Amino acid sequence: MNAKFTDNDGRLNWRRLGYTARSAFAVLLSLAVLIGGGWFVYSKANDAYVSWRTAEDYMGEGKDDVQIVIPRGASITQIGEILREAGVIKSTRTFRQVATRSGESDQLQAGRFNLKKELPAETAFTMLLDPENVERLMVTFPEGTVSVRQWQIMERPANSVIGLTYADMEAAAADPTIYPLPGYANGQLEGFLFPSTYQVGEPAVASHLIATQVSQFNRVADKIKLEEGAQALGVTPRNIVTTASIIAAEVSSAKDQPMVARVIYNRINAGMPLQMDSTVHYAVQRWDTVTTTAEERQNPSPYNTYVHKGYPPGPISNPGESALLAALNPADTDALFFVTVNLDTGETKFAATLEEHQANQAEFQAWCQANTGRCSG
Repeated sequence: MNAKFTDNDGRLNWRRLGYTARSAFAVLLSLAVLIGGGWFVYSKANDAYVSWRTAEDYMGEGKDDVQIVIPRGASITQIGEILREAGVIKSTRTFRQVATRSGESDQLQAGRFNLKKELPAETAFTMLLDPENVERLMVTFPEGTVSVRQWQIMERPANSVIGLTYADMEAAAADPTIYPLPGYANGQLEGFLFPSTYQVGEPAVASHLIATQVSQFNRVADKIKLEEGAQALGVTPRNIVTTASIIAAEVSSAKDQPMVARVIYNRINAGMPLQMDSTVHYAVQRWDTVTTTAEERQNPSPYNTYVHKGYPPGPISNPGESALLAALNPADTDALFFVTVNLDTGETKFAATLEEHQANQAEFQAWCQANTGRCSG
């Protein structure tokens, strides 16, 4: 037995033992109160934090895919607002705090981003920094589109994130000599701005995009042996591109394009004017209709093939590979006329005689009457 709790004669001192026990109990009770109070304070503080956090931020891994667009030059606050309005984050303020605390807010770039809805602000910010979540800036120029309409495409809402305007493209095209045009382009961009889908760099530069288009034309021309093919047909490479530009503007079907090519060659060889509405559209710079008026067909422009025989001075659109191949490989036919009789299906009919062509034209007119507003602007 511990001497502390016994008398001198070795007997247990209950008074001392009781006093010690009461003291120990008091200490334990005090500790319990402190621990309990601390836990109570912690619980309340944690509840307050969670309440604040959930009021200002989402928790978890998010749900439902969503694509957002951050325009060039957007501030952190503007980006936060875009994310909040898209349902990605709960609070612009929280996002701004996360971005500021990270020290990487200057790394955010314009573009389309694939995110999720209801993300914590920190997760959303991290995803914006990850290049895997960026959808590359792309622009598509359809085959047979003239240069000015390509530039108009840059101003469509879907392409606004690229940041190039019609004026930017027009200014970049002002000096064609800075681009790798083939000699037979005669310093002209029309016809050599190859139609395709292009990835636009960051930051977007109009002259870089035009140079890429011209370079792509050169690659395709080399692949299909354009110059050799022109020589075999007894025409110039420029004639091939001009023919292809008319083909691309007139019909989109790869099946019909070689037939249109042969019609063009047949009419030129017969000394007939081409009388292609697409050349009149180019002459008057109007593309909101598939037909032309009697007045437009009298326009004195050298591009008007109702007034002038032979090829127009140069391409009237930017043809793609299929139209270029058609110009190099015309079909074997004696057709001199063609007309697309159904604009929905693209069905095109060919004729060797004027009488046959007039019957086809009547079919087209009937379609136009049944589809008001589709054939004229």
